[in-house]
Amino acid sequence: MNIWVKRTDEPFEKARLITADTTRPIRSYFWSRDGKYILFVNDFGGDENFNVYAVDPSTAPSAGADAPAAKNLTDMKRVRAMIYDTPRSDPDVIYVGLNDRDARWHDLYKVRISTGERTLVKKNDDRFDSYMFDNSGVLRAASRAEPNGESQILSLSPDGKAKKIHSCTVFETCYGLRFDKANKRLYAITNAGNVDLSRLVLIDPETGNEEAVESDQMKRVDFGEVRFSDLSDEVLYTTYEDDKPRYYFKDKAFEADYNLVKKQLGGKQVAFGSSTRDEAMWIVTSWDATEPGETYLFDRRSKKLTKQYTIRQRINREHLAETKVVRYKSSDGLEIPAYLTLPKGVPGKNLPTIIAPHGGPWARDNWGFDSYAQFAANRGYAVLQPNFRGSTGYGKKFLDAGNGEWGDKMQDDITWGVKYLVEQGIADPERVGIWGGSYGGYATLAGVTYTPDLYAAAVAEVAPSSLITLLETVPPYWESFRPVFYKRMGDPKVAADKDRLLRQSPLSHVAKIKTPLMITQGANDPRVNKRESDQIVIALRERNYPVEYIVAPDEGHGYARPVNNMAVLAAAEKFLAKHLGGRYQETMTPAVEKRLKEITVDPKTVTLANPSASAPTSASGGLSGKWVATVKVNGQVMEIEMALTQSGTDVSGTTTAMFGNGTVSEGKVSGSNVTAIFITDVQGQAVRSKMEGKVDGDKMSGKFINDLHGTIPFVAVRKK
Repeated sequence: MNIWVKRTDEPFEKARLITADTTRPIRSYFWSRDGKYILFVNDFGGDENFNVYAVDPSTAPSAGADAPAAKNLTDMKRVRAMIYDTPRSDPDVIYVGLNDRDARWHDLYKVRISTGERTLVKKNDDRFDSYMFDNSGVLRAASRAEPNGESQILSLSPDGKAKKIHSCTVFETCYGLRFDKANKRLYAITNAGNVDLSRLVLIDPETGNEEAVESDQMKRVDFGEVRFSDLSDEVLYTTYEDDKPRYYFKDKAFEADYNLVKKQLGGKQVAFGSSTRDEAMWIVTSWDATEPGETYLFDRRSKKLTKQYTIRQRINREHLAETKVVRYKSSDGLEIPAYLTLPKGVPGKNLPTIIAPHGGPWARDNWGFDSYAQFAANRGYAVLQPNFRGSTGYGKKFLDAGNGEWGDKMQDDITWGVKYLVEQGIADPERVGIWGGSYGGYATLAGVTYTPDLYAAAVAEVAPSSLITLLETVPPYWESFRPVFYKRMGDPKVAADKDRLLRQSPLSHVAKIKTPLMITQGANDPRVNKRESDQIVIALRERNYPVEYIVAPDEGHGYARPVNNMAVLAAAEKFLAKHLGGRYQETMTPAVEKRLKEITVDPKTVTLANPSASAPTSASGGLSGKWVATVKVNGQVMEIEMALTQSGTDVSGTTTAMFGNGTVSEGKVSGSNVTAIFITDVQGQAVRSKMEGKVDGDKMSGKFINDLHGTIPFVAVRKK
């Protein structure tokens, strides 16, 4: 998928090719503030290490090229760039985060689009995980993730000092959005405190005073989104993701235009996208469960709608099936909302059925066009998409009900969905399959291990098979989210948690599997490492149990390249048809057929890399033990006793010294290098220091860095 540009008064066929990437589809792009450039991001084979590119659509392609040359503004490998702001004050500037210095945290850079010049704005030694600029392009706020999982919204002064103005626990959510029209207060979304549903608030950066702006008047779901006018900085509307989307308008003229457009488009859902700078003309897309989308240009002055193109125009809309909302009770009586799609043109009774649990799990399925559900319904299957406990959007209680429940009550919510469909006469109990990716892939593996008689076929995509190894391979740039994993899933360093995580891992119960199983994986997946699929394939092979295995070498967490996606779908529909009795297309294009052969793996050839060979370790094989570090502060030599524990690449511990005791957290070992955060109680004040060290056997040297004393060198030895 590449980017094309056309004039608004030209037909779609006149569009000009602006990018010509043949390796990765481009799925995120936007205009620069002044309309001179199109900015887009892309990664390398699905590794999610995104670079930011800029292309001038007015530039002609060079000789022999199909599209203008794109400029890589963050030309780095194994670095994940994040765009934080596109200021109105200087349309040639974007603010970008880069984690090249420390893979866990993003330093903030000012990048000039026209030249590619990068200027460091903020070296991130403070665990910041986002930055917020005001309406004048001034950095005024940030958010920070504390080691205990607390999230903080911070006010930043011109000299860089940070002041906490709002916080929430690891089991709550809070984050800043943007400054208000007066450029004084910060809009934020939060569910901190004794409330269940998240709400929109305004926070005063000077005082921390908070004003409640809006929450769901129906008291059903969390606050959704808020849309601002870039012209007036006023709120245009707010949204809530209920069974179907709900809109609440603050701008009456905009509401009238929205209703006019919706009426003209037959009552379908309407989404307002980008606009001209004067907001006179808008890109509008209409959609619903049986409409992938049609895109129009809406002129607010003339009230004229001009069609631009049809999304997925080759799909015959007459063949698409309706999706409805259902609710059912789980094992403990908790009500589970779900979406049900039934095949069109056949009685909705005794159908082959596919259960499709979503990924996350801290996410949810929404009402609308779903290509997987429609694909399966077209092949004759009923499709159930349950929003099991632990799904987001339904409040804290529903989310927290999933804590520690992977494979347990969360899985019950899925199992009881099958029972509901059977009781309703919709599903044939002998022809029920399960097909999910990411957490949905885990739920698929859990389904065939914990309820081995329930499913007649299963397709697990990018599926965690061991919760222990899953947590050991969390990407470094998810460091701010690590405490959430440990609190909501379990901490492998805690004995009781580790025992439960092992019990909840499908790999521990592989001997129970008797359901026909297909496993698919992207080789470069940074979220669910390929090891997760390899190890369960090997375990099944050792049982002489057949499994179909597909690995795309140029994909990550899912399948972005169309040829890979089509190949996986072709294999899955044939597999499901064999075991559930649905239809499948016997023919495929030569390119898809060739690709399917290339990415199909013989389980006999699968090997598992030696974990000890791939996991970073310290030079002496471990930091665990007692160390004595010697430092010199204000001319005085002091000793710090450090009791350290290493688990995999993680380091934690405690410290004892004459000036105060403390804790060690966020420790990481890479080769002979170690970093950690020391929080020391010095006369009632918590002093935060970053430690950077190098290990050589039973010796260590490095430095402590803090605001109180700056940089302090140290040497340490391990106590025998």
